[in-house]
Amino acid sequence: MSSALRRTPLYERHVAAGAKLVDFAGWEMPVFYGGPPSLREEHVAVRRECGIFDVSHMGEIETSGPQAAALLQRLLSNDVEQIAIGGAQYSVLCRPDGGVLDDLFTYRLEAERFLTVTNASNHEHDLAWFAEHAREFPDAQVSDAIDDWAMLAVQGPLAREIVEATADAPLPPRMCAAAGRLAGAEVIVCGTGYTGEDGVEVLCRPADAPVLWDELVGRGAVPAGLGARDTLRLEVCFHLYGNELMEERGPIEAGLGWCCKEATGFIGAEAVAATRARGPAERLVAFTIEGPGIARQGNPVVDGGVVTSGTLSPCLGVGIGMAYVTSERAAVGTQLELDVRGKMRAAVVKDKPLYRKGS
Repeated sequence: MSSALRRTPLYERHVAAGAKLVDFAGWEMPVFYGGPPSLREEHVAVRRECGIFDVSHMGEIETSGPQAAALLQRLLSNDVEQIAIGGAQYSVLCRPDGGVLDDLFTYRLEAERFLTVTNASNHEHDLAWFAEHAREFPDAQVSDAIDDWAMLAVQGPLAREIVEATADAPLPPRMCAAAGRLAGAEVIVCGTGYTGEDGVEVLCRPADAPVLWDELVGRGAVPAGLGARDTLRLEVCFHLYGNELMEERGPIEAGLGWCCKEATGFIGAEAVAATRARGPAERLVAFTIEGPGIARQGNPVVDGGVVTSGTLSPCLGVGIGMAYVTSERAAVGTQLELDVRGKMRAAVVKDKPLYRKGS
């Protein structure tokens, strides 16, 4: 492991728990934990009880000032003016040609203060993009907040109960955020997540992260790594930048037209509107494999298309994935053939999400 990799404030906790550490976007991160539980058990713990993830590698950008909302309205695909104080909103960041630079969550902490969470691999580029366009909005300030925050994701049917037992006030509902205290530490609790389960994401000062981790694990939250995070998000068809999202494709192709409000005039709005009007040449679909085999990113779809993500679903017990295919072959029920390292695997297009609570 390269000594140049960044480490989160929870690195020592991961080592003590026997984590298998990998390079993820320049960070030394746990992919799963050694011994029981395994990746599958971590996944199932989130679906049935509660898991806790260290997501402190994610980046944060703070935007503030009288023109903060106007700047973000120009940058982000969704309607920023619709975010109430204490609200959260998902959006994409686009190039002028509509290509996706990143997908983001933005929290409105105060009337003129926003916190945007970036993907780890894109943080420096996103920050530079924000700063470049902030020149057009002199009363908006953009600052790099990545070193100000650690982030824990607590997810699963018991997640809110476990977190609330340490809280000084009721937790905010889904798609909302609120400042408060957990185990005495000042935090921002956000009703968001990346697993398809209920739960929260907790932003805290880096120095407070180990104590919060210990408190929540002690109350029953099972440590889970990036491996389970990936299988969980894929079961519910959440996008991963670099797999389902990229500069070469736009949000309409990816099925994210719902978070694009072209009337706001965000960068790329004209290109997105044009694609929406004419219909995209390809679409992102979910699929299951019929029979044995697991598809992986980059596997070709016969007669046009490519797999973006694939795994064996711990809950469904079959190979699942997502792929870009021609729009003519995107209907639910369409039979696909995937070239998995030279072996042909039959697959069928399915409704999203592939996994639903209670299934």
